[in-house]
Amino acid sequence: MDRKDLKNMTKEELTEELIAIGEKKFRAGQMYDWMHKKLAVSPMEMTNLSEAFRRKLCETYSYTTLEKAVMLTSKLDGTRKYLFSLADGNVIESVWMQYHHGNSVCISSQVGCRMGCTFCASTLGGLVRNLTAAEMLEQVYAIERDTGERVANVVVMGTGEPLDNYENLIRFIHMLCSEDGLNISQRNVTVSTCGLAPMLRRLADEKLAITPALSLHAPNDELRRKLMPVAKSYSINELMEAVDYYIEKTGRRMSFEYSLIQGENDTEALAGELCRLLKGRNCHVNLIPVNPVEEREYKRSQPANVLSFQKFLEKAGINVTIRREMGSDINAACGQLRRHFEEEHR
Repeated sequence: MDRKDLKNMTKEELTEELIAIGEKKFRAGQMYDWMHKKLAVSPMEMTNLSEAFRRKLCETYSYTTLEKAVMLTSKLDGTRKYLFSLADGNVIESVWMQYHHGNSVCISSQVGCRMGCTFCASTLGGLVRNLTAAEMLEQVYAIERDTGERVANVVVMGTGEPLDNYENLIRFIHMLCSEDGLNISQRNVTVSTCGLAPMLRRLADEKLAITPALSLHAPNDELRRKLMPVAKSYSINELMEAVDYYIEKTGRRMSFEYSLIQGENDTEALAGELCRLLKGRNCHVNLIPVNPVEEREYKRSQPANVLSFQKFLEKAGINVTIRREMGSDINAACGQLRRHFEEEHR
């Protein structure tokens, strides 16, 4: 039988667990503080617990800690790309980025991905498994330990579709933003989705203050289905109905991710379609020159095309920015480092 993971429990669950094994209730607060504030890598570090109790915890429970397999640092901007080893031998990617408004960490929510977006390296090997809330939290914790700096913003935009791992995602958000943990504001958490319309509605009903980011990449069904297989399940009309529901339910602005691919989705005509689609909605468009993937033929849009696309949207009154490129010299795009690592070790 699998052992229960101490780091995956909420404070309430941990309290119940300790009472069930005959321990005093206040021990839960001590342990939770060690795990989620002091970021202890083992129960043996919890020095205000008896040594006998610490050994009992190690023998009875599992305790998620990630091992740093690879870490690359960009010479351009200091961005760090991490490859972490999981207990079962799988590897996942995380990225640490420095901005003037604070340090951001981009984490993975799954090992691999089954969404099949044709321009993304993360999905090439398919989905292996979901990450637990503890494995998602530990990416943030491991990076804080390694850099010695506090993380201000967390982006769930690495490998995987977060809404395809819904229960673990929600648990992760509540634990990350808890006063008993790192106490990161929900407003500083961004969750990306490729467009699972029913799950986006379900997320709206949680009434969280997080920022949702919808990977759109095309303004019509025909092109979107070519780029993103998930679009065969949910039309743009269905998706926009879910978007409107989310905005109405939460009062939060929707962010649309749009990866610009040369000759595919970067024309002025498509910019016009996008303007008509988003007009009147409380939203923001994030333009992303696509990262080339070795196994794909797609090329990133020319800088002039990117600027032209941006100006077209601005003239239509759409809030739009071009994503600042970080860590371009260290394969910081989703899935690239993990894929290279697995090929080398195969």
